[in-house]
Amino acid sequence: MGNLKSSNPAFNEKLLKGQYYASASDQATMSVAGAINKTGFLTLILVGSAAYAWNAASPLFLWVGIIGGLIAALVTIFKPSFSPVSAPLYAALEGLFIGTISVTYSQLYSGIIPKAVLLTFAILMTMLVTYRLKIIRATAKFRAGIIMATGGIFLFYCITMLLRFFGVNTSMFFSGGMLGIGISLVIVVIASLNLILDFDFIEQGAENALPRYFEWYGAFGIMVTLVWLYMEILRLLSYFSGND
Repeated sequence: MGNLKSSNPAFNEKLLKGQYYASASDQATMSVAGAINKTGFLTLILVGSAAYAWNAASPLFLWVGIIGGLIAALVTIFKPSFSPVSAPLYAALEGLFIGTISVTYSQLYSGIIPKAVLLTFAILMTMLVTYRLKIIRATAKFRAGIIMATGGIFLFYCITMLLRFFGVNTSMFFSGGMLGIGISLVIVVIASLNLILDFDFIEQGAENALPRYFEWYGAFGIMVTLVWLYMEILRLLSYFSGND
């Protein structure tokens, strides 16, 4: 059995213990090609939903996307068999969130959105090629390092939100200064490397004959990483963009 450990929260501990494994004689199993196709489909949903939210420019979509996307993500994580429905729903809801927040960024920083979109997909393609050529391998040490780094970033997010709640000024971490830029660069790099673990999960899942619905689950995991990556790229680019 391959090691399916990933720092992506979509790939939870149940997968690591093998509860979902099935033989091809029991049911149809996932394939890499199937996961790629479903990733493309979810991307189309995400982009289409984002475009709709962009044109509507309704603040309501921001909260619908945040809350609804979180619920859809949790359902997918804890009930992978629901992923054929919940993963597309997650993509649509996150599209509403991304489209709405992108409007705000575009109003503050001219030309930032096309740059962020191009960089996000350029990184996705670069990581895919890097993985396929085995330039970066998802070894045990690599996996452990990315998981620890991702956990540290999550803890950083939680601590800064808690400090803000109690009125502590945390702007130094999210400004255009050297500290803010450095933190943002590190997060972008870690988010990018998470894609390697996502690709590895899909490949290992196919090799170990996970049920076919895990094609949707694997595609959902990539969507989670891409949304995170896009938001961090937006933040990073904003530090180098002048207000209009």
